Amino acid sequence: MSQSRDSGQTAAPAAPGDTTRERILAAAMEEFARHGIAGARVDRIAKLARTSKERVYAYFRSKDALYAAVAAQEHAVITEATQLDPSDLPGYAGRLFDYFVARPDHFRLITWGRLELPGTTTAAEEHAQALLAHKIDQLRQAQQAGQLDPAWDPADVLALVNQIATTWASQPEHSKAAAAHAVDPTTAARRAAVVTAVERLFPRAR
Repeated sequence: MSQSRDSGQTAAPAAPGDTTRERILAAAMEEFARHGIAGARVDRIAKLARTSKERVYAYFRSKDALYAAVAAQEHAVITEATQLDPSDLPGYAGRLFDYFVARPDHFRLITWGRLELPGTTTAAEEHAQALLAHKIDQLRQAQQAGQLDPAWDPADVLALVNQIATTWASQPEHSKAAAAHAVDPTTAARRAAVVTAVERLFPRAR
């Protein structure tokens, strides 16, 4: 089977009671997070999922299609787990921080896609863009309701909050430095800094 770039393809739907697809997705999450897209091997994914390479391709027509499915699933999970509240952006930043501190491999999974599939249109990218558009619309509505400073473009608000919240996840070398040299080396102190920074930029609605 070819492993050519074909991430626009959709995966075969799982039959009722069929857990093979779920096992494949879980195995692929681990493989892509560890090795990236180019370095991932479908035979290793199949072995970890306790199935065959042919079975993997029966569900996902290429390695990129499999990555797209895993990434789309992860974006949906993050959105559900962190729940953007436009009236409490510091709280949202704290939830994002917590999510990636607990799951650094999930952050790596998303980062690999940014590095290896820049500028491409995939099912995962389309799904991510739809989620971002919804969040930007939520922020715009909060501005209209007087809950958020209207001087900011809502797209900038979302980008800045996300960047601050993932500061430590995206810079593990700084996390090591903080653990060794910060006045307070705890994860709680890093979280407090993230929440405080967002609070000062975008205070909670009163």
